[in-house]
Amino acid sequence: MASATHGGEVVCTMSELAFDARGARWLDVPWLQIRGGERIVILGANGAGKSLLLRLSHGLLEAASGRVEWSSPEMREAQAMVFQRPTLLRRSSLANVTYPLHVRGISRHEAAQRARAALAAVGLAEFAALPARTLSIGEQQRVALAQAIALEPRLLWLDEPTASLDPPATRAIEDGVRKLNSQGCTIVMSTHDIGQAHRLATRVLFMHRGKITADQPADDFFRAPANDMARRFLAGELLA
Repeated sequence: MASATHGGEVVCTMSELAFDARGARWLDVPWLQIRGGERIVILGANGAGKSLLLRLSHGLLEAASGRVEWSSPEMREAQAMVFQRPTLLRRSSLANVTYPLHVRGISRHEAAQRARAALAAVGLAEFAALPARTLSIGEQQRVALAQAIALEPRLLWLDEPTASLDPPATRAIEDGVRKLNSQGCTIVMSTHDIGQAHRLATRVLFMHRGKITADQPADDFFRAPANDMARRFLAGELLA
């Protein structure tokens, strides 16, 4: 199906994208475009293909067929991803945020400045010297978001980043996502939390069994979802 046409310039186009495993097709996306400045939320039940789509788009998995095309080589490099379960080093929170910057060749001084600013942006400035692995799960997830913010991405993928967090930690992550978006970063985020989609989305992709079955502006989706499966999901029904 065609994507909704709103937002800024096209930054990423997926066509005939498919992923196979164990003799089965797990993802089938004929065509999808992402535009600059959007906050796209991918909704769907567990196993719908949300994480697969994010990982294929980000380049972490190899597709069985199809392609992901970027508006420019620079745009391809200016992307980052936050996972549902962050993997942090046995170092301070600040060192965890500076490490990806060092890998990219950023000077030690600039990396420290960017890392401290990113930790402040997610409300963790006072945690900079603390070992990241001693923090709460919610705080660790905010360190992971700070890692992404410090990279100054133009497109950020988030794979259910608040799935196991309490309301205050969820609110902190959502605030960080909104702030990053307000600074020009395009957001593509998966969740099964309908309330979160209401709060964050400008556009909703609804997935079922590896397919995008609805692609609508958020207001339209919540008012009149494009198909019965999406309506049943919003009503809280279990989808087979």
